[in-house]
Amino acid sequence: MPHFQSQLLQVIGRTRHALSFASFAQRYGKQYDTVEEMKLRFQIFSQNLELIRSTNRKGLPYTLGVNHFADWTWEEFKRKRLGAAQNCSATLKGNHKLTDAILPVTKDWRKEGIVSPVKDQGNCGSCWTFSTTGALEAAHAQAFGKNISLSEQQLVDCAAAFNNFGCNGGLPSQAFEYVKYNGGLETEQSYPYTAEDGACKFSPSNVAIQVHDSINITLGAEDELKHAVALVRPVSVAFEAVNSFSFYKSGVYTSNTCGTKPTDVNHAVLAVGYGVENGIPYWLIKNSWGDSWGDHGYFKMEMGKNMCGIATCASYPIVA
Repeated sequence: MPHFQSQLLQVIGRTRHALSFASFAQRYGKQYDTVEEMKLRFQIFSQNLELIRSTNRKGLPYTLGVNHFADWTWEEFKRKRLGAAQNCSATLKGNHKLTDAILPVTKDWRKEGIVSPVKDQGNCGSCWTFSTTGALEAAHAQAFGKNISLSEQQLVDCAAAFNNFGCNGGLPSQAFEYVKYNGGLETEQSYPYTAEDGACKFSPSNVAIQVHDSINITLGAEDELKHAVALVRPVSVAFEAVNSFSFYKSGVYTSNTCGTKPTDVNHAVLAVGYGVENGIPYWLIKNSWGDSWGDHGYFKMEMGKNMCGIATCASYPIVA
């Protein structure tokens, strides 16, 4: 047994969950400064492990698993990884036009090479910026045949006038408006990510993309969202993440505790496709918690019930 694990077991004892905690701490490189901190994190880990195991025993269409968030409380997780709920009232009447086109049974934009790699927002509630850049990166690749990585940090630092709050949340629809009126967005390379609020350092000479307009999906209209994802391009969406979601591992996520109202949603992501798994229709969604989270950084969310508000705040940009 590695030295670190035996040290840790000396502190917490060989109690239930102790070995699981020791291997978790080693796998994710957890450093605890004090004995008290270690004991506290073990207690939180044990509670989260119970949640994961009890959920997985219920025969639900998804499974949970231990990941690098397993020693965080839900309060910590919300503060570090979710944007504060924003009331997205702009979508009461959307401007996406439905057509009679036959939609494919499944869609996965990754197969067309326009979805950029999964990023990690770090401990900053800037998910809205990653949802925005993800949509813009896909739109750019689709329009111009070139994959680029765009600056989340510019949105964190500079988009406050459009009712966004940096590491405390914001909305992709408002971020698209910012990029449109600001005259563009820089690349990741020219304005790199720090996961902290900073002063705006936008340089017009480094603009890599411009937004001509953005289209909002009518609140809760999954038929519009499916039409857009099928026929247009990946769409920025938001939803209410609840405790169990942070440990998602695979399958089609569903919850009876999350809300669907504009005031409920607390996490912005990118819908890149849809399909059916074991008879359950789902949205295929790109997250911004790194590619070791969930299913290589992605998750599936049940389609057809506006699950957790997935179609409550949806929008996509027009770049060409």
